[in-house]
Amino acid sequence: MSNYQTLLYYKFTPIQNPEAVMKSQRVLCEELGLRGRILISPEGINGTVEGTIDSTEKYIEIVSNLQELSEVKFKKSLSNGKNFPKLAIKARDEIVTTGLPYHQEIGPLTGLTGKYITAEELHQLYRSDEEFYIIDMRNDYEYKVGHFKDSIIPKAFSNFRDIGNILPEIEHLKEKKIVTVCTGGIRCEKASGFLMYHGFKNVYQLQDGIVTYMEKYPNEDFLGKLYVFDNRLMMGFNTDSPEHVVVGKCDYCGIESERIIDYKNPEGQRFHGIVCEDCMVKEKLILD
Repeated sequence: MSNYQTLLYYKFTPIQNPEAVMKSQRVLCEELGLRGRILISPEGINGTVEGTIDSTEKYIEIVSNLQELSEVKFKKSLSNGKNFPKLAIKARDEIVTTGLPYHQEIGPLTGLTGKYITAEELHQLYRSDEEFYIIDMRNDYEYKVGHFKDSIIPKAFSNFRDIGNILPEIEHLKEKKIVTVCTGGIRCEKASGFLMYHGFKNVYQLQDGIVTYMEKYPNEDFLGKLYVFDNRLMMGFNTDSPEHVVVGKCDYCGIESERIIDYKNPEGQRFHGIVCEDCMVKEKLILD
């Protein structure tokens, strides 16, 4: 059994001095030997850190006793201790970057965010006759390796910062029941508020994100694997079972593949996508 685990967490909460919190978090993580990424802003904290089980549990204990960060929900997964090469802690304007000029008007701190729908409720919704539409609020390459059955990802959505460009593609759904989904839930806190800001009437967000749904209902409704922003790149549950479906396709030849990599083409342009081993040779691609 692994002696390491990864923590995924966020909390929208007013932080008066993000720079001070950034410095204290760096000291704490260095003392505990944790690596990963943490963003801190006036609207809260967003982090993914990895360390030994003892050190990550100690981190949870200490953070949970901080006034600004109490009641943070931590998602835990066993790991190999190699998911992050270093520790990076930064202070930013947003803990999930929308780039919207009105970003301070949407999200949990203003109350303009979608209603929560639990994994259990979404599971039941899939098995009902009710009309609903899942809008995936992740980057396009995340969607390619795994996504909910019949879900929608707007073509303009190559990166979350593109959220301001997606309205023309989904305008026809304003009166419909919408469920927004993302990895751990944080992007949907803002994305669902963005839709409500623009007049969508019946907006939900998947509570605790896709990772929680996959853990509870492996290989049901969510097809493929979940993209994660660490050295694993992808994760799944019971992926060796016959029920696991590969949805990823090589960007060049279109065959089924879950091989997502950073690479350069012969002209030196950098890409991040799914490429099978045969096309690496055929297209003269180079691992980046």
